[in-house]
Amino acid sequence: MAKKRILLKLGSNTLTKETNHISRGKIEDIGMQIAALRDDYEFVIVSSGAIAAAKQFVKLESQDKDVFVKQALASIGQPHLMRIYHENFSDLGLLISQCLLSYSDFEKEQAKVNIVNTINVLVKNNYIPIINENDTVATDEIQFGDNDKLAALTAVLLNVDILIIATNTNGIYTKSSIHDAVPETISLVTDLKVLEKEIGDSKSSHGTGGMQSKIEATAIAKAANIETWIVNGLEDNFILKALKNEIPFTKII
Repeated sequence: MAKKRILLKLGSNTLTKETNHISRGKIEDIGMQIAALRDDYEFVIVSSGAIAAAKQFVKLESQDKDVFVKQALASIGQPHLMRIYHENFSDLGLLISQCLLSYSDFEKEQAKVNIVNTINVLVKNNYIPIINENDTVATDEIQFGDNDKLAALTAVLLNVDILIIATNTNGIYTKSSIHDAVPETISLVTDLKVLEKEIGDSKSSHGTGGMQSKIEATAIAKAANIETWIVNGLEDNFILKALKNEIPFTKII
């Protein structure tokens, strides 16, 4: 039987465990889950975290606009981020590769064909592609969506079975339950219009995407009949637990 393909989107908040540095323990946790699932699933990762990785090592002095400083930090941090992935994943027998994409790549037919062909070769040879936006030339992720849209576009391009967006909540909560201070997860969604009414516009502490960017990403995936799961990535074994339905999360079909 063919393996199911999961695109796993990891934001800065998940990778830092809401601290000021990349959590090796969280990346190891993700690697252990992928290793446990590799007989039945193949994984492609869209990962933020380059800027967070850089901030552990440097503080840039610049009079330039904030966005250029962030682009410079992303350039410094990306190799550090990949090194952390490599060190933790290789201990588990997992191989990784780096793919840097821009939104403009999804507007060119030949570029899309190249992306699909390259990633398929990597996956076929047991490499896990780790995708990030090419922040030194593009600013969309830095300014707007923390890679949520990039993950959705990639999921559609690769025709994955499930798009898992890791966040710092147990999925999407009903608006009324948030006001009551006892958050209640919306477990299953078939109509995004209903979901739109439930979300707020708050953003996470390290990432640039709030729930709105996740809904927009979900709409892209849903239009291509791809299931999206919004899962609490701070939870240990969150992928395994979601697959077994052992934790609350939001599934959009």
